[in-house]
Amino acid sequence: MFKDLGIKGRVLLLTLLPTSLLALVLGGYFTWVQLSGLQTQLLQRGEMLVEHLAPLAAPALEQKDVKKLERIAQQALEHPDVRAAGFLSPERASLAHAGPSMLNPSPGGQPGVSLLSGQDATRFLLPVYDQHLVLSDNIDEERKLDLLGWVELELSHQGTLLTGYRSLFASLLLIAGGLAVTALLALRMGRSINEPLRAIKAGVAQLKDGHLETRLPPLGSVELDELAAGINRMAEALQNAQEELQHSIEQATEDVRQNLETIEIQNIELDFARKEALEASRIKSEFLANMSHEIRTPLNGILGFTNLLQKSELSPRQQDYLSTIEKSADSLLGIINEVLDFSKIEAGKLVLESIPFNLRDLLQDTLTILAPAAHEKQLELVSLIYRDTPLALRGDPLRLKQVLTNLVSNAIKFTREGTIVMRAMVEDESADSAQLRISVMDTGIGLSDEDLRALFQAFSQADNSLSRQAGGTGLGLVISKRLIEQMGGEIGVDSTPGEGSEFWITLTLPKARDDAEDLPRAALQGRRVAVLESHELARQALVHQLEDCGLEVESFTAPGQLFEAVTERQHGERPLSLAVLGITASQLPPDALGQRIWELDRLGCKALVLCPTTELGLFHESLPDAYTQLQAKPPCTRKLHKALVEMVSPQRPVSEPVAISETRRPQILCVDDNPANLLLVQTLLEDLGAQVKAVDSGYAALEAVQQGSFDLVFMDVQMPGMDGRETTERIRQWESEEGRSATPIIALTAHALANEKRALLQSGMDDYLTKPINERQLAQVVLKWTGLNLRNQPNHKIAAAAPTQLQPKVLDAEEGLRLAAGKADLAADMLSMLLAGLPGDRQAIRQARDAGERTALIERVHRLHGATRYCGVPQLRAACQRSETLLKQDDPEAQRALDELDDAIARLTEAAAQSA
Repeated sequence: MFKDLGIKGRVLLLTLLPTSLLALVLGGYFTWVQLSGLQTQLLQRGEMLVEHLAPLAAPALEQKDVKKLERIAQQALEHPDVRAAGFLSPERASLAHAGPSMLNPSPGGQPGVSLLSGQDATRFLLPVYDQHLVLSDNIDEERKLDLLGWVELELSHQGTLLTGYRSLFASLLLIAGGLAVTALLALRMGRSINEPLRAIKAGVAQLKDGHLETRLPPLGSVELDELAAGINRMAEALQNAQEELQHSIEQATEDVRQNLETIEIQNIELDFARKEALEASRIKSEFLANMSHEIRTPLNGILGFTNLLQKSELSPRQQDYLSTIEKSADSLLGIINEVLDFSKIEAGKLVLESIPFNLRDLLQDTLTILAPAAHEKQLELVSLIYRDTPLALRGDPLRLKQVLTNLVSNAIKFTREGTIVMRAMVEDESADSAQLRISVMDTGIGLSDEDLRALFQAFSQADNSLSRQAGGTGLGLVISKRLIEQMGGEIGVDSTPGEGSEFWITLTLPKARDDAEDLPRAALQGRRVAVLESHELARQALVHQLEDCGLEVESFTAPGQLFEAVTERQHGERPLSLAVLGITASQLPPDALGQRIWELDRLGCKALVLCPTTELGLFHESLPDAYTQLQAKPPCTRKLHKALVEMVSPQRPVSEPVAISETRRPQILCVDDNPANLLLVQTLLEDLGAQVKAVDSGYAALEAVQQGSFDLVFMDVQMPGMDGRETTERIRQWESEEGRSATPIIALTAHALANEKRALLQSGMDDYLTKPINERQLAQVVLKWTGLNLRNQPNHKIAAAAPTQLQPKVLDAEEGLRLAAGKADLAADMLSMLLAGLPGDRQAIRQARDAGERTALIERVHRLHGATRYCGVPQLRAACQRSETLLKQDDPEAQRALDELDDAIARLTEAAAQSA
C-alpha cells in the first residue's frame, strides 16, 4: 500500500503520522492527569465539608433539634457540587434531609469519613461524637466516645466531568490546529517536490513523443537541477542519434529505390519459374500415373495368359519357365504399384477409408500370405496378440495390411535363420478409441546407425552394396511411413547390428461396434487339448489361441511326452480329447505321423496337424482327413477354431461331395481397349462357363447394351474416346429413359486408390476388380451380382503337372494336392465339386450324343475337361481331352472316345464311393 503512494502522499504520511500519534498520546496523558486531579479535589472537598458539618450539627443532634438540622442541611446545599445532605440518628434513622434522594447506597459505618463513589456522585458518611461538642482539638483519646448521630453528604460529579470535557475539548482543538498547521507545511513541502517532478515528467513525455528539442529549466534545488541537466544531455544525444539515423535511413531508402526494379524483375522471373515447376510436377505426376497404367496393362495380360498357359499340358521345364515369368511379372507389378503409391502420396491424393475390421484376422492373414516365403528359408512366423487388445476397430485395413506386409516381408528378406514375431498390444484405451502398438521383430542382420538415418528416405535401402541379396525400389518403408503418419500414427525401428531389428508402429483407431461373439466358445468349452510345439514363442502363441477358443491347454515339447500323457489320462475324469501338433518333417516323418494319428484316434483323441507350407504335400497322404486335420503355420485363430469344432462335431462326412446347382449360363459383356486384356477376361469367363460378348470401346459397349440383354458388364476404366465412367453414365441414362432395371457394371482398374474407387462408384458402377484378375475373383463377382454359379469353379495357381503316365490313375490324391498348390482343403473342395457335377455332365453328354447335337456335345465335354484339370483325376482328364480333340476334328473315332469317357466317369464314381 505504501508503494502505491506518490511523493506528495508519502510526505503527508511521514509528516502527519508521527505528529498525530505524539499529540494524541500527550493530549490523552495530560487530560487524564487533569481529570484525576479534579476527582481527588472533589473527594477532599467532600471530606472537608462533612467534617465541617459534624461540629455544627453536634449540639442539634444531642438535643434532637430537627429544625436546626434541616437549616444546616439546607445551608450545606449552597456549597458547590453538593447534591444532598442529611443527618441520621445513631441508629441511622433520618432526622433531617435536604436535596434529592441519595444515588449511592450508604457506606459502611467506620470511625472517620466513609465514602462510596458511583458513576454520577460520591456519598460521604461521618459519625458525630461528643467530642464534636468541644471546639478544642485537645481531646483525651482514652475518653469514652458517645455517638450522637451521623452526617451524610453526597457530591455530584457533573461539575468535575464538565471541567474535564472542557479540558479535553481544548486539547483536541489544540491538536487539530497543530495537525492542520503541520499538513499545510507538508503540502507546501510536497508541492515544492512535485512541481519539479511534474516538469521532469512532462519533459520526458515530450522526448518520448519525438520532440527531442525539449529541454528542462532549472528546478530550484541542487539534486533536481543535476537530474534535469542529465536529462537534457540525454535528449541532446538522442537528437544527434536521430539525425544520424535519419540520414542513414534516407541513404538506405535511396539504395532500396535503386534496387526495386531489379527485385521486381527477379520476382517476375521467380513466378514464371514456380509456375513452370508446378506444371512440370503436374505433368510428371500425370506421366507417372499414365505410364504406370500403360505398363500394367500389358503386364496384366502377361500374368493372365501365364496363368492360363500353366493349366495346359506342359513339361516340367516349361512349367519352371512359366513360374519364373510369373514371379518376375509379379515383382515388376509390385514395383510399379509402389512407384504409383509414392507419387499419389507425394501429390496428396491418397484418401484413407474408415471401415470396421478385425485386428486379429488382419495380422494373421498378413502372416498367412507371407508364410511360404518364410518357410522356404526355414523361418518361424509367430503372431502374439495380447488379450486386452481390442479387436473390433475402424480404419483402412488394406493400407494397414500393406504396411504390415512390407515390414514382415523386409524381415523375411534380411533374416537368414531364426524367428519373426509380430506383436500387438494396447498402450492406451478409452471408451471410443484405442492406441495400439504393433511391432515386427526379427533375428536378422540388424541395422547400423548410418543405415537407420537413411532408412525412411525414398529410393534408399539398408544394403546398397553390389552383392546385396534383396531387391526392390527402396520405397516400401517410405510409403509405410507416409501411410502411418496420414493415419495419425508413428513408425520407428530399434536395431542392433548382428542381432536383429524391431520395427514398430503406434496408431490410435476408433473402436467398432462388436455385437456378435468373435469366437463362439460353447462348442469347445470345457474340453482339454494337448499341444505339441518345440518352438517356445510359437507354443506360447498357439496356447494363447486355443485358450481364446475356450479350451483348457496342456503343452508339450516332444512327441513322446504328448502321446504318453494322452495314454495315461485316457480313462481319467478329464481326458485329453484333442491334440494340436505343430511339427516338421524332420521332427516327425509323415509315416510316423500317420501311425501316431491312428494311435491317438484309437485313444479317442482327435488330432490337428500344423506344419510349414512347404511340407503340406508331404503330410497330406499321412492323414485320414487332410481337409480337416491339416493346416499351415502360423495358424489363423478363426480357421483353427472352425477345424476343431468340425472335428468335435462334424457337419458332413469328408467324402460327401458338395453339390453344384445347375443354372443357366450367365450372359456377360466385356469392355476393354487392350486386345490382350480383353482376350484374357473373355477366355477366363468362357472357361468358367459364361457366355461372353467382347467389345473394345465405350461406343461399342453402349450399342451392345442397347441391342442385347446382359447379366453383368465388366468395364475397363481408361479407354480412348469415351472412357469407362462416361460409358457407364450413358448406359445408366439410357436405362432410366427406357425404364429398364440397372445392369450390374463392374470396373476393371489396374490399381484403384480409395478416392478413385469412390469416384468409380459415384459414376454409376456397382463394384470394381483390381488387375491382375483371376478366375476366383471373376467367379465371386459373377455370383455376387447375378446369383448365377459358374460351373467350373476357379482354383489358385496350379503347380507343374506330373508327367503323363502310360496308365493314368483313376484317382490321384497327390496330383490333386499339387494342382491345388499344396492346399489340402482346396483339393478336397475341387474333387467334391467335380464328383457332384459328374451325374449331370454324364446325362447331358448322353442326351447331346443321342440327339446328334455336335455343338452342345463339344461344349459339355469341354466344360467337363476344364473341371478335370483342377483335380487329381488323370484318367478322366485324358479321356475328356481325347474326346474333345476328336469331336472338334470330326473324327470317326470320336464315338469310341465318348464310350471310353463314359467308362472313365463310371470308374471315377465307383472309386470315389469306395474311398469314402
